[in-house]
Amino acid sequence: MSDNMTTGWDVLDAAHQALRQAVAGVPAGGWGFPTPCAKWNVTQVLQHAAGDQVGFAAFLTGEPGPAENPFEPTGELTEDPRAYAEAAMERSARAWAGVDKNAEQVPVPVPPNTMAPALGAGACALDAAVHAWDIAVATGQSSPLTPELARELLPVAKAIVEPLRQWGAYAAVVPAEPGDGEVAELLRYLGRNPAWTA
Repeated sequence: MSDNMTTGWDVLDAAHQALRQAVAGVPAGGWGFPTPCAKWNVTQVLQHAAGDQVGFAAFLTGEPGPAENPFEPTGELTEDPRAYAEAAMERSARAWAGVDKNAEQVPVPVPPNTMAPALGAGACALDAAVHAWDIAVATGQSSPLTPELARELLPVAKAIVEPLRQWGAYAAVVPAEPGDGEVAELLRYLGRNPAWTA
């Protein structure tokens, strides 16, 4: 597996790198730690994030989707977490690399199930990036979300997240506080407290 596979979409490549960095930084005993996703530990967030990347790939290519429901992760992995994450990101990257950027719409696994290619790639990136943050803060790492990446992802979030809240995919907006930067603004919009700690 290559850790350099690119999609041709800068925002998605940056989000994949954030997820790769967060997964690589999990300490040996950290896979059971609690996360900002209240019902899930670090392994479950990884399973969900990987499943979502495979889901996007499957919609784009028609290949099989994730082996398990990303919204009911078991918390049990039989393979190395880093290899597991890499395989999912590689499938996603390969699928997005084959997308015609000038296409009117592409199929995606989030409502309304078709989007302009740039928005679809952004939606896939948003998923990877926010779960990279979840994993990082749960395991004592610094945030892999940069202000630049947050700036690109906020308009994507505002375009796609509202219909997803009713399904529990995102919590309600967390009120802004003085001094919030771009990363905090994105996290609050996605229902996360930027100051979350275990």
